[in-house]
Amino acid sequence: MSKRNLSQQTAERLYNSIVAEGTLRPGDKLPNEVELSQQLGVSRATLREAIRELAACGVLEVRRGRGTFVSEEVADIEDFGFSGLERLQGQLRDLFELRSIFEPKAARLACQRATEEELRDILERGEAVERCIRAGQDRTEADRDFHAAIVRAAHNEFMVRLLPVIHQAVAAAVESGEHGEQLAEDTLRDHALLLEFLAKRDGEGAEHAMAIHMCRSMEVMGLG
Repeated sequence: MSKRNLSQQTAERLYNSIVAEGTLRPGDKLPNEVELSQQLGVSRATLREAIRELAACGVLEVRRGRGTFVSEEVADIEDFGFSGLERLQGQLRDLFELRSIFEPKAARLACQRATEEELRDILERGEAVERCIRAGQDRTEADRDFHAAIVRAAHNEFMVRLLPVIHQAVAAAVESGEHGEQLAEDTLRDHALLLEFLAKRDGEGAEHAMAIHMCRSMEVMGLG
C-alpha cells in the first residue's frame, strides 16, 4: 500500500469518525499527534498528511501553537453525491471550474440578501486577506473565510454545502509555490474591485468581478 493511499484511508477514517459517527463535535480538539497516530495505527507522517487533506476540505482547522480542531462548519459538510473523501477532493481544475460557476452568482446574491452585519463581516474579511498578503503572511485561512462569508450571505443552503470546494481550492492555490507570487498580486487587485462592488451592493458588478477573479486564477495556474 502506498503512502498516499494510506494517508487517504487515514483521512477517510477521521472524516467518517467526525462527520458520520459524531465522535468529535465542532470545536473539539483532536488528541495529540502521538496519541492519535497510535489509535489509528499509522505513522505520525501519515497522520500529518491526512490532517492536511482534511484541513484543505474544511473538516479540520490547524491552529498554530494550539493544535488541530474540528471545524465549526463541519455540520455543513455532506457527501452531496461525492461518495467519499477521495471524490470530494477531486482535481484542482474541476474545483475551480465549479467555483467559477457558483461563486460569481453567490456574489450577486450576497449583494441582494446580505444583512448589514454580514456585509460588514465580508468587507472586514476582505481587508484581512489584503493585510496578510502585504505582510507576507499565510493567507489561506483569511482567503477561505472571505469567500465563505460571501457564500453564506447568499442565503442558499446548497451553495453553503459546497464550502468544502472553496476550502480545498483556496488551500491548494495559496500553497502553489510556482504561482504563489502572481496569485497574491492578482488577489490584491481582484479583491479590491470585488469589495468595491460589494460595498455598493452592486450585484452585477460583484458577479463580474468574481468571475474575472476565478478566470484569472485558473489562467495563472494553467487550468484553463
